[in-house]
Amino acid sequence: MNILVALFPLVALIAMGNVFKRTQFVKDEFWANSEKLNYFIMFPVLLFLNVSAVQLDLATVSRMLTVLIAGTLIASAVLWGIKQFTHISVQRFGVYIQSHIRFNTYIGLSLMGALFGSEGMQMFAMLIAAAVPLVNIISVLSFSNLSLKQLGQTCISIAKNPLILGCVIGVLFNLSGLNLFNGLPELLKILAAMSLPLGLLSVGAALQFQQMRLDLSRLSLNTLGRLVAMPTLAYLLSSALGLTDFERMILVVFFALPTASSSYILTRYYQGDSQLMAAIISLQTIGFGLIFPILMLVLK
Repeated sequence: MNILVALFPLVALIAMGNVFKRTQFVKDEFWANSEKLNYFIMFPVLLFLNVSAVQLDLATVSRMLTVLIAGTLIASAVLWGIKQFTHISVQRFGVYIQSHIRFNTYIGLSLMGALFGSEGMQMFAMLIAAAVPLVNIISVLSFSNLSLKQLGQTCISIAKNPLILGCVIGVLFNLSGLNLFNGLPELLKILAAMSLPLGLLSVGAALQFQQMRLDLSRLSLNTLGRLVAMPTLAYLLSSALGLTDFERMILVVFFALPTASSSYILTRYYQGDSQLMAAIISLQTIGFGLIFPILMLVLK
């Protein structure tokens, strides 16, 4: 499928969400409630359906997870090394870490389905199960003035994360060989079908263009690091490990995604530079629509 054609519905829904928010066509109360419903119910159901249906090939999964973990750790180590020489403040360093290793799950799953069909969505769901705890722990550690109590509380909250629970239950159900009783699969499919459109609208509603008036050169460098350097790293690691073209492109798309909108919430919680985080989220989301088609053409 043409990449621009695949991107069009995603970009259109994000733009619609932003217009709805700015014009107050949809009131602010809607976004908070819809995000909660999606995060705790619809999206975990979507992940469960994909993971429970995937044909588990441990060799393939282990190779892909190796690239995911290695790429994330390499990027984090490089940023930590830069921090030692440039004396970046903790408030900003946590922002830079999140903007390079966290990913927007709604855009990712939508794009995987458009480009690679159900098999792509299933593989992405498997990656999410490993990536969510990894990137969250590293993100929390990047705000290095944390106490052990705060870190422990964060690990507990990660263990109770609805996305992780949806994936874990899906894997266990997959391995059990059981079947859902009649009627339940259709209900779950209806719930899952609502998740991605609602999620993409919420991504658009969260964009904050006024924050992009900050240091544009620094923001642009950060955006290129996420949208170009990270997927290039994934491409090189995947090639070195001998992954197939399909597996390699799944990982490239995964690492090319803009950072998660929820990075803003985590930054505010740990008293980081939330204005900078908002600007990066917005610029990366916009830049993704422009850079991703070019990146795919080059790497393909």
